[in-house]
Amino acid sequence: MAQFAVIGLGSFGATVAQELTKLNHDVIGIDTVKKNVENLANVLTHAVIADATDEHVLDELNIQNCDAVVVAIGEDIEASILCVLNLKNLGMDKIWVKAKTKAHHTILSHLNINKIIHPEEDMGVRVAQALNYPMVSRYMSLDDDHYIIKIEIPEKLNGINLYGIMQQAPQVKTLLLKRQQQILFETEDSFTLQTHDILILEGHLPQLKKLSNCFI
Repeated sequence: MAQFAVIGLGSFGATVAQELTKLNHDVIGIDTVKKNVENLANVLTHAVIADATDEHVLDELNIQNCDAVVVAIGEDIEASILCVLNLKNLGMDKIWVKAKTKAHHTILSHLNINKIIHPEEDMGVRVAQALNYPMVSRYMSLDDDHYIIKIEIPEKLNGINLYGIMQQAPQVKTLLLKRQQQILFETEDSFTLQTHDILILEGHLPQLKKLSNCFI
Protein backbone atom coordinates (compact mmCIF):
# COMPACT_ATOMS: atom_id res chain seq x y z
CA MET A 1 0.00 0.00 0.00
CA ALA A 2 1.27 3.45 -0.95
CA GLN A 3 0.21 6.93 0.05
CA PHE A 4 -0.82 9.50 -2.55
CA ALA A 5 -2.09 13.05 -2.50
CA VAL A 6 -4.47 14.45 -5.08
CA ILE A 7 -4.67 18.24 -5.17
CA GLY A 8 -7.79 19.47 -6.95
CA LEU A 9 -10.91 17.34 -6.62
CA GLY A 10 -12.82 18.30 -9.72
CA SER A 11 -13.99 15.62 -12.15
CA PHE A 12 -10.49 14.44 -13.11
CA GLY A 13 -8.91 14.68 -9.67
CA ALA A 14 -11.88 13.01 -7.98
CA THR A 15 -11.70 10.10 -10.42
CA VAL A 16 -7.97 9.63 -9.81
CA ALA A 17 -8.43 9.79 -6.03
CA GLN A 18 -11.31 7.30 -6.02
CA GLU A 19 -9.51 4.83 -8.28
CA LEU A 20 -6.39 4.94 -6.10
CA THR A 21 -8.59 4.29 -3.08
CA LYS A 22 -10.20 1.29 -4.81
CA LEU A 23 -6.67 -0.03 -5.32
CA ASN A 24 -6.26 0.01 -1.53
CA HIS A 25 -3.93 2.98 -1.29
CA ASP A 26 -4.09 5.77 1.28
CA VAL A 27 -5.23 8.96 -0.46
CA ILE A 28 -5.22 12.54 0.77
CA GLY A 29 -7.60 14.70 -1.25
CA ILE A 30 -7.18 18.48 -1.15
CA ASP A 31 -9.37 21.21 -2.62
CA THR A 32 -10.37 24.78 -1.81
CA VAL A 33 -14.00 24.04 -2.71
CA LYS A 34 -15.95 22.72 0.28
CA LYS A 35 -18.45 20.78 -1.83
CA ASN A 36 -15.71 18.87 -3.69
CA VAL A 37 -14.15 17.81 -0.40
CA GLU A 38 -17.47 16.86 1.20
CA ASN A 39 -18.33 14.66 -1.79
CA LEU A 40 -15.27 12.49 -1.08
CA ALA A 41 -15.06 12.78 2.69
CA ASN A 42 -16.40 9.27 3.23
CA VAL A 43 -14.40 7.77 0.38
CA LEU A 44 -10.80 8.93 0.79
CA THR A 45 -8.44 8.34 3.70
CA HIS A 46 -8.38 12.10 4.30
CA ALA A 47 -10.25 14.88 2.50
CA VAL A 48 -9.15 18.39 3.38
CA ILE A 49 -10.29 21.90 2.52
CA ALA A 50 -6.98 23.68 2.02
CA ASP A 51 -5.08 26.05 -0.26
CA ALA A 52 -2.23 24.20 -1.97
CA THR A 53 -0.65 27.49 -3.06
CA ASP A 54 0.38 27.95 0.59
CA GLU A 55 3.57 26.00 1.22
CA HIS A 56 3.02 26.00 4.99
CA VAL A 57 -0.34 24.28 4.54
CA LEU A 58 1.22 21.50 2.47
CA ASP A 59 4.00 21.14 5.03
CA GLU A 60 1.47 20.79 7.86
CA LEU A 61 -0.30 18.06 5.88
CA ASN A 62 3.04 16.19 5.51
CA ILE A 63 2.57 16.00 1.75
CA GLN A 64 6.31 15.43 1.36
CA ASN A 65 5.85 12.00 2.94
CA CYS A 66 3.58 10.83 0.13
CA ASP A 67 4.88 8.44 -2.50
CA ALA A 68 3.55 10.71 -5.24
CA VAL A 69 1.33 13.76 -5.71
CA VAL A 70 -1.15 14.41 -8.51
CA VAL A 71 -1.80 18.12 -9.09
CA ALA A 72 -5.21 18.16 -10.76
CA ILE A 73 -6.00 21.86 -10.39
CA GLY A 74 -8.13 22.73 -13.40
CA GLU A 75 -8.71 26.26 -14.62
CA ASP A 76 -6.30 28.21 -12.41
CA ILE A 77 -2.94 27.76 -14.11
CA GLU A 78 -1.18 30.12 -11.71
CA ALA A 79 -2.40 28.10 -8.73
CA SER A 80 -1.23 24.89 -10.39
CA ILE A 81 2.28 26.26 -10.95
CA LEU A 82 2.52 27.70 -7.43
CA CYS A 83 1.43 24.35 -6.02
CA VAL A 84 4.13 22.56 -8.02
CA LEU A 85 6.78 25.01 -6.84
CA ASN A 86 5.67 24.48 -3.25
CA LEU A 87 5.94 20.72 -3.65
CA LYS A 88 9.41 21.09 -5.14
CA ASN A 89 10.46 23.30 -2.23
CA LEU A 90 9.27 20.63 0.19
CA GLY A 91 11.48 18.08 -1.56
CA MET A 92 8.68 16.17 -3.28
CA ASP A 93 10.20 14.16 -6.14
CA LYS A 94 7.34 12.35 -7.84
CA ILE A 95 4.80 14.86 -9.14
CA TRP A 96 2.19 14.33 -11.84
CA VAL A 97 0.40 17.43 -13.11
CA LYS A 98 -2.69 18.05 -15.21
CA ALA A 99 -1.87 20.65 -17.87
CA LYS A 100 -4.61 22.90 -19.19
CA THR A 101 -2.87 24.62 -22.12
CA LYS A 102 0.29 24.35 -24.22
CA ALA A 103 1.77 27.29 -22.32
CA HIS A 104 1.02 25.50 -19.05
CA HIS A 105 2.72 22.38 -20.41
CA THR A 106 5.79 24.38 -21.46
CA ILE A 107 6.20 25.91 -18.01
CA LEU A 108 5.76 22.54 -16.30
CA SER A 109 8.30 20.90 -18.61
CA HIS A 110 10.92 23.38 -17.36
CA LEU A 111 10.14 22.37 -13.78
CA ASN A 112 11.20 18.75 -14.38
CA ILE A 113 7.78 17.25 -13.67
CA ASN A 114 7.63 13.44 -13.78
CA LYS A 115 4.44 13.31 -15.84
CA ILE A 116 2.36 15.99 -17.53
CA ILE A 117 -1.21 14.87 -18.17
CA HIS A 118 -3.65 16.12 -20.82
CA PRO A 119 -6.90 14.32 -19.91
CA GLU A 120 -9.13 15.90 -22.55
CA GLU A 121 -6.55 15.47 -25.30
CA ASP A 122 -5.75 11.89 -24.32
CA MET A 123 -9.45 11.00 -24.21
CA GLY A 124 -9.97 12.62 -27.59
CA VAL A 125 -7.23 10.47 -29.07
CA ARG A 126 -8.74 7.34 -27.52
CA VAL A 127 -12.20 8.13 -28.88
CA ALA A 128 -10.80 8.73 -32.38
CA GLN A 129 -8.81 5.50 -32.24
CA ALA A 130 -11.88 3.58 -31.06
CA LEU A 131 -13.94 4.94 -33.94
CA ASN A 132 -11.19 4.27 -36.46
CA TYR A 133 -10.35 0.77 -35.18
CA PRO A 134 -13.54 -0.64 -33.60
CA MET A 135 -11.97 -4.07 -33.27
CA VAL A 136 -9.38 -2.71 -30.81
CA SER A 137 -10.82 -2.67 -27.29
CA ARG A 138 -7.64 -1.37 -25.61
CA TYR A 139 -4.33 0.04 -26.77
CA MET A 140 -1.12 1.42 -25.30
CA SER A 141 1.25 3.67 -27.20
CA LEU A 142 4.94 2.84 -26.79
CA ASP A 143 6.02 5.75 -28.99
CA ASP A 144 4.63 7.74 -31.92
CA ASP A 145 3.73 4.74 -34.10
CA HIS A 146 4.44 1.70 -31.92
CA TYR A 147 1.51 0.14 -30.04
CA ILE A 148 0.37 -2.77 -27.92
CA ILE A 149 -3.29 -3.52 -28.68
CA LYS A 150 -6.00 -5.79 -27.31
CA ILE A 151 -8.45 -7.40 -29.73
CA GLU A 152 -11.48 -9.54 -28.93
CA ILE A 153 -12.14 -12.10 -31.65
CA PRO A 154 -15.55 -11.59 -33.31
CA GLU A 155 -17.92 -14.42 -34.18
CA LYS A 156 -17.06 -14.28 -37.89
CA LEU A 157 -13.47 -15.39 -37.12
CA ASN A 158 -14.50 -18.45 -35.12
CA GLY A 159 -12.51 -21.42 -36.47
CA ILE A 160 -10.14 -19.24 -38.56
CA ASN A 161 -6.44 -20.10 -38.51
CA LEU A 162 -4.47 -17.55 -36.44
CA TYR A 163 -1.20 -18.12 -38.34
CA GLY A 164 -2.92 -17.30 -41.62
CA ILE A 165 -4.17 -13.97 -40.29
CA MET A 166 -0.84 -13.00 -38.76
CA GLN A 167 0.94 -13.67 -42.05
CA GLN A 168 -0.84 -10.56 -43.37
CA ALA A 169 1.60 -8.56 -41.23
CA PRO A 170 4.48 -10.82 -40.17
CA GLN A 171 6.29 -8.04 -38.29
CA VAL A 172 3.44 -7.83 -35.75
CA LYS A 173 4.09 -9.98 -32.69
CA THR A 174 1.48 -12.00 -30.83
CA LEU A 175 2.34 -11.42 -27.17
CA LEU A 176 -0.36 -13.71 -25.82
CA LEU A 177 -3.79 -15.19 -26.43
CA LYS A 178 -6.36 -15.55 -23.65
CA ARG A 179 -9.12 -18.15 -23.98
CA GLN A 180 -11.47 -18.03 -20.99
CA GLN A 181 -9.12 -18.65 -18.03
CA GLN A 182 -6.26 -20.02 -20.14
CA ILE A 183 -3.27 -17.85 -21.17
CA LEU A 184 -1.22 -18.99 -24.18
CA PHE A 185 2.12 -17.37 -24.96
CA GLU A 186 2.83 -19.66 -27.91
CA THR A 187 0.50 -21.37 -30.39
CA GLU A 188 0.98 -23.97 -33.12
CA ASP A 189 0.70 -22.95 -36.78
CA SER A 190 -2.54 -24.95 -36.94
CA PHE A 191 -4.12 -23.07 -34.02
CA THR A 192 -7.65 -21.81 -34.73
CA LEU A 193 -9.42 -18.90 -33.09
CA GLN A 194 -12.62 -19.03 -31.09
CA THR A 195 -15.20 -16.29 -30.57
CA HIS A 196 -14.29 -14.08 -27.57
CA ASP A 197 -10.62 -15.08 -27.59
CA ILE A 198 -8.48 -12.12 -26.54
CA LEU A 199 -5.36 -11.31 -28.59
CA ILE A 200 -2.61 -9.01 -27.36
CA LEU A 201 -0.51 -7.78 -30.28
CA GLU A 202 2.54 -5.54 -30.54
CA GLY A 203 3.82 -3.70 -33.58
CA HIS A 204 4.20 -0.51 -35.54
CA LEU A 205 1.04 1.25 -36.69
CA PRO A 206 1.48 0.63 -40.45
CA GLN A 207 1.74 -3.11 -39.82
CA LEU A 208 -1.18 -3.11 -37.39
CA LYS A 209 -3.28 -1.32 -40.02
CA LYS A 210 -2.62 -4.20 -42.43
CA LEU A 211 -4.34 -6.52 -39.96
CA SER A 212 -7.24 -4.21 -39.20
CA ASN A 213 -9.56 -5.41 -41.97
CA CYS A 214 -9.13 -9.00 -40.84
CA PHE A 215 -10.71 -8.25 -37.46
CA ILE A 216 -13.62 -6.00 -38.50
